Amino acid sequence: MDTQFLIGFINIIILDLVLSGDNAVVIGMAARALPERQRKKAIIFGTSAAIVLRVALTGIAAYLLNIPLLMSIGGLILLWIAVKLVSEEDDETEVHVGRGLKEAIKTIIVADVVMSLDNVLAVAGASHGDFWLVLFGLMLSIPIIMWGSRIIAVMMNKLPWLVYVGSAILGYTAGQLIVEDPIIHEQFIESVSALSWAVPLALALLVVIAGGALKRAAK
Repeated sequence: MDTQFLIGFINIIILDLVLSGDNAVVIGMAARALPERQRKKAIIFGTSAAIVLRVALTGIAAYLLNIPLLMSIGGLILLWIAVKLVSEEDDETEVHVGRGLKEAIKTIIVADVVMSLDNVLAVAGASHGDFWLVLFGLMLSIPIIMWGSRIIAVMMNKLPWLVYVGSAILGYTAGQLIVEDPIIHEQFIESVSALSWAVPLALALLVVIAGGALKRAAK
């Protein structure tokens, strides 16, 4: 077996476990307060949307890198989603089931666009243009997202404090998108390398604090 293929194969497994895990977290958080039947619909729809988006974005991955500040914009959108998810009132969502399902699906679609972009760029880089490795990465992400989001949704219902853990993960992911943006990295991160980990950590903390404050204010 070609060494580069093997290295790409291993890298894609690791990347999918990490990056598809983020999709699973946001889908699980968005669907956590829905009744079981609606939760399954949201998870299936969210997983399907993530895969379709990844297939679509894979074909234009090289062009996406040329769009100025695209990753930073995606990171800011993900920050907003993370704060929104942690600040939501579960009881309100349960009362308005129809609206709750629609809101969950809308949140999932927006987050899927952002995180699918991150995943596609990472997998495209790890595959070195090998079609079969890209296809493998897409197929591997399906069970990770579907099973992962279902488990996360159930666990967050039983252990509400995990919502804050999930929001911190999304905040950290948003920070990584921002610091890895080519323009931001060149202008700020290269000269102060500590920012590469300080910014994601700070944003993870910010999301938890802001989301918690908004949730308390809404009561």
